[in-house]
Amino acid sequence: MLIHPWDAALDAHEWQNWVATTDRFGMLVVNNLDPTQAPLVIPTHFTVAGEDLLVHLARPNAVWPHLRASTEVRLAMIGDFAYIPTYWRAKAGGPDEDGVPTSYYTAVQFLCRPTIIDDPQGKADLLTAQLNDFQPEGRHAPVDVQAEPYGRMLSGIRGIRLAVTRVDAKFKYDDHNPVEHRERVIDNLEQRGRGLDTGAAAQQRRRLAAIGDWRTARTQPRP
Repeated sequence: MLIHPWDAALDAHEWQNWVATTDRFGMLVVNNLDPTQAPLVIPTHFTVAGEDLLVHLARPNAVWPHLRASTEVRLAMIGDFAYIPTYWRAKAGGPDEDGVPTSYYTAVQFLCRPTIIDDPQGKADLLTAQLNDFQPEGRHAPVDVQAEPYGRMLSGIRGIRLAVTRVDAKFKYDDHNPVEHRERVIDNLEQRGRGLDTGAAAQQRRRLAAIGDWRTARTQPRP
């Protein structure tokens, strides 16, 4: 993933906060055992557990032999995206049709070392952690390897613990463009209000408040 200096996360807290406040859903990408074939891409929710990520998948999933052979996988997520049309990005004083379109988005990619979890108690612990994450209000039976309803169903899944070795985070919101341009695009996104426009506008507004004029900010000495 190409990350320009103006697209980079301001610090680790920025991408961590985005992940924590976004549906933790991404694509697990695993190399194919056959290098002539495309990688396997598995859509899945995941839970952040300290420095690791937790995933569970159905036992019949075709990914397992490929995952066993992999020493590194990637989990990628994206959100707050929007198409920015040509006429929103025309240079000041120039014709609208001369503008260049782009996409706005936030993307976080985790490079990880995978460990498959297949013992019943390990899977029960993982599933409990995921229920606590995604369903904090409770209203579910305990995940007990000896009791219904989960005990008999645990054999139908395997868990994966992903030890994160690197995080690539990108916030692509035209931060290198003038303040006036970004403010105008924010207004356009909010007025259009299509798809994830509101989320994209909120991210651009937040980055604008934190960075201001990027060209000026990058030349200022660090305290």
